[in-house]
Amino acid sequence: MLKIRLKYLSIFLVLISLLSFLNILYSYYFNLYLNLNTYFYTLLISGIFALIFFKLKSNGNRSNIFEKILTILFGYIFIPIILSVPFYFSIYNVTFLNALFESVSGFTSTGFSIFTNIKQIDQSLIMWRSTIQWIGGLYFLFSIIFLIDIYDESLKRSLTNFISLNNSEIIKQSVKIFILYFSLTFFIFIICEIIGLRTFDSFNLALTLISSGGFLPFNDISIVLNTDLKKIIFSTLMLISFFSIFFIYNLILFKNRDKNFFYEDYNLLLYVTVLVLVFLFFFGYNNEFINIIFSIFSSISNIGISLNNEFNNLQFIFLLLVIIGGSFFSTSSGLRFIKIYSLIKFSLNQILSFSKPRNIFMYRLLFSKKNFEINEINKYFLSIIIFIISLLVLTSLLAFSGIDFERCLKISILTLMNTVNSSIYGIDEFDFKNINFFTKYSLILFMIVGRIELLTLLLIIKKYLFKN
Repeated sequence: MLKIRLKYLSIFLVLISLLSFLNILYSYYFNLYLNLNTYFYTLLISGIFALIFFKLKSNGNRSNIFEKILTILFGYIFIPIILSVPFYFSIYNVTFLNALFESVSGFTSTGFSIFTNIKQIDQSLIMWRSTIQWIGGLYFLFSIIFLIDIYDESLKRSLTNFISLNNSEIIKQSVKIFILYFSLTFFIFIICEIIGLRTFDSFNLALTLISSGGFLPFNDISIVLNTDLKKIIFSTLMLISFFSIFFIYNLILFKNRDKNFFYEDYNLLLYVTVLVLVFLFFFGYNNEFINIIFSIFSSISNIGISLNNEFNNLQFIFLLLVIIGGSFFSTSSGLRFIKIYSLIKFSLNQILSFSKPRNIFMYRLLFSKKNFEINEINKYFLSIIIFIISLLVLTSLLAFSGIDFERCLKISILTLMNTVNSSIYGIDEFDFKNINFFTKYSLILFMIVGRIELLTLLLIIKKYLFKN
């Protein structure tokens, strides 16, 4: 019996084949022959494995949650190896480890790069870097549906009225996700075209923004975002990957939805509004305020790109916003705002219950009619504990490599939150290409750890260490 559901992974291998073919057409059309053969290799390899995975027979029984976790985890290891082929066989003499690092960074939508000067890379490879982010974002959203049974009921009900999804419902929701994901990508592309960006830049930025990635088609985004209007519009576009991918869909079908479908997005909207008002109060509306808002929206969406404006006094706040993260059903990472808000409210209620024991305290979130359960709070708390442990472990591993502690801590936070390093965090000059292999493998491992739901780590540990 196969423990890993390979047919699920074959879907993404077919998608890689299609995108490889797209890169081949693009290279022929614009006479970009330097790395053309690498996309033929990728097309062939991904196509062969897609066929093998689809043809292999597995147990017809319904997968248990542990088999699903293994499938998702295997995908985060195997798929980046396929995606690394164009880097490894390119003309730029990229080692296998560096090629794997670049592909894992893109597939997990982190954005750490071994390339220090993007202008030296041909356009087809730049497009491939953006493409693997787009695939990674879609894989992450599909994984949420695939692992829906590990999540609490309130989050399930923000997606569907079904408490547990059968195969037909999973297929229905997956098709819906693909259509929404593709449509929002096209929408971002059109807006970037309207504000005057090059078509090539618009295409790559659309793939980056929808996936909460950090790869850019140029070295400095300030060159193309050269007016306040462009900065404001682009900042707003970054929020698309912050809110739930179903938000606009639910708004369109509002008559068929109850308020519970919107409760997380309403809370996120209130959260963003408060942030903007607080910073408006302290900094006033001027050019610096626009740059700060850009950095805030970039941080809360876990994209992390910056306008190369250094706000040394705000670096801690930006990192804190990165840790909080965005919507549960989005491509952003972080601990998720709704989890932290629920924990804070629960903790305050617990404290108040001791001072006013006769009062009744409702464990209900704003804009929601449902109370959250204690077992949900336990899951949220365990997720934070696992994050803290992962942060301590990765920081220690980086410190052993001779990196100063401040950089170790910042890089560890950004790695686990899948956010690119930039000037707003004070580490835009970090050299990922020349770090030693131990550090590089550590970052690869924890980029994957940060992208999967932290609760799945607990389930894996429980499977092996607490079998009873």
